[in-house]
Amino acid sequence: MTSTLAPHPVERAKPARAGEVARRRTRVLALPEARWAAAATALFLLALPLQWTGAPAWLWGSLYALSYVTGGWEPGWEGLKALKERTLDVDLLMVVAALGAAAIGQVMDGALLIVIFATSGALEALATARTADSVRGLLDLAPATATRLNPAGAEQAVPVEELKVGDTVLVRPGERVGADGRVLDGASEVDQATITGEPLPVPKERGDEVFAGTLNGTGALRIRVEHDASDSVIARIVRMVQEASETKAPTQLFIEKVEQRYSLGMVAATLAVFLVPLAFGARLTDSLLRAMTFMIVASPCAVVLATMPPLLSAIANAGRHGVLVKSAVVMERLGRVDAVALDKTGTLTEGSPRLTDVRPLPGSGLDERELLILAAAAERPSEHPLARAVVDAARERGLDLPDARDFTSAPGVGVTAVVGGRTVAVGAPARLADDAVGTAAELEESGRTAVLVVVDGVPAGLLGVADRLRPDAAATVTALTRLTGTPPVLLTGDNPRAAAHLAAEAGIDDVRAGLLPQDKLAAVKELEDAGRKVLVVGDGVNDAPALAAAYTGVAMGRAGSDLALETADAVIVRDELAAVPATVALSRRARRLVVQNLVIAGVFIAGLVAWDLAGDLPLPLGVAGHEGSTVLVGLNGLRLLREGAWRRAVAEEGH
Repeated sequence: MTSTLAPHPVERAKPARAGEVARRRTRVLALPEARWAAAATALFLLALPLQWTGAPAWLWGSLYALSYVTGGWEPGWEGLKALKERTLDVDLLMVVAALGAAAIGQVMDGALLIVIFATSGALEALATARTADSVRGLLDLAPATATRLNPAGAEQAVPVEELKVGDTVLVRPGERVGADGRVLDGASEVDQATITGEPLPVPKERGDEVFAGTLNGTGALRIRVEHDASDSVIARIVRMVQEASETKAPTQLFIEKVEQRYSLGMVAATLAVFLVPLAFGARLTDSLLRAMTFMIVASPCAVVLATMPPLLSAIANAGRHGVLVKSAVVMERLGRVDAVALDKTGTLTEGSPRLTDVRPLPGSGLDERELLILAAAAERPSEHPLARAVVDAARERGLDLPDARDFTSAPGVGVTAVVGGRTVAVGAPARLADDAVGTAAELEESGRTAVLVVVDGVPAGLLGVADRLRPDAAATVTALTRLTGTPPVLLTGDNPRAAAHLAAEAGIDDVRAGLLPQDKLAAVKELEDAGRKVLVVGDGVNDAPALAAAYTGVAMGRAGSDLALETADAVIVRDELAAVPATVALSRRARRLVVQNLVIAGVFIAGLVAWDLAGDLPLPLGVAGHEGSTVLVGLNGLRLLREGAWRRAVAEEGH
């Protein structure tokens, strides 16, 4: 039984109706392993009644021979290639055992071994293909072509792969967006459920971001392409999941390391089972039959298949529910975490704060309108949620914002720009001013984040910004506490008062506020130095060092920065915080299934080996027991592909 779980080509799904996501599902006979297994089984079923009814031996013998060839040539060839590289493959051992059975007259028993072996290989291939199907179907979200507009406004239908950054595309009502970009002109509502999980269409107008594969509503949009097709959200999702399928968890790597030594030991033991009875006068045929049976039942096929199907199934199931786990290593690690560190803005909160206060300081010479114009103009190039809140408030009030020059941004500190010849700095009061500002304390006491505006080196005013706690934040904190046995820690660059106010709403007691990126990193290392396996959940550039250093890092996908998404081990695409404990619970179920599979495989191997050595195990029964355990282990791992597995994980983390 090969231990390589390689993806297979799948047929393209039929076009979906408008608003639907085309779903890929690999047909069984589309897999070569399944076709060869079906042919071997058909030939065996033809030969068996002919043998039992006394037909000429050449007739049923030829059919058995063809069954050997169709079912055994591929694993045999792969085994020979592995042997050439000085690696002993259990596939080759199974083929040798079948040929050995035929050599001593057990032609039907050897053919039965080939048929069941080929069938279990086909089931393994189908498991891998179906696991990949559930996520590779995302490829069908993006349209094959897009309408590109040239500088003169003429339309041209082009493959989406040919779109370049800076191109302008036209998206008509009811069409899917062909590329990640930003709206240049037009207004519409776009259904983003397939990417972000938002249940309602999102209004889009000039300046708003749109994603490839989302469904346009009733308006026409002109969109400027901002990412190549290979770097779109969908492409990154598919790439991350494919990379995850190619990785191997530590348990799997350990099994494969032991497999080689085990296989060599098994060959030596098989020779001993054959030669020792001969030395004491046993018949050659009996000794060879016992040795062949021993080789079959002692083969570690089920052990090899014990680990990856549960982990890959869990990855696929999580992917269907908007959680991209980047590797089998990560899926296994998620179930081991025993401490959680949460960012605040964009993670514990909705990440869409709103401006609540504009307060010019005495002596600044600015009124509320002028202060907001300067702050919004300086913040406009920034992608930080607080910056967007300031800019959105200025737009809502109909203010015209001048252009900013020499823009710079320091994560966790703030931004600086030149606006109308004046140097404007916007950031946290503790970073940009040494003197205590009473107004800032007043804002922070009420749970708002105070943002200081400094003009030409002089504090000019304060902005109050408030963020909303996610509706599922308190339940998520409770679930993570139950799963890990320890309440989560809040790590934030926000001021202590605002952080404490929000943490109290979420049910978090351990609050560490006013942290720069390096401070968050130090906090995570402190937890890990205490022997904890830390899960960090964040979304911003300032979270990236902590995400990279943590035992496992999870990024919130919708508002997450590119750096955080690349650094994290998993991404919550649908931006549902409750998906974090659900994924941890799913990982723990996968690990339990791995243990179950190893126990099942071990019990079958030990029992069948003991029967063969101490008694008289019939070869067909040995074949059925060994290959049956392999099939059982494979099907047990596939249980996590079902929708009910995710629902049980959600229920598990909620109790």
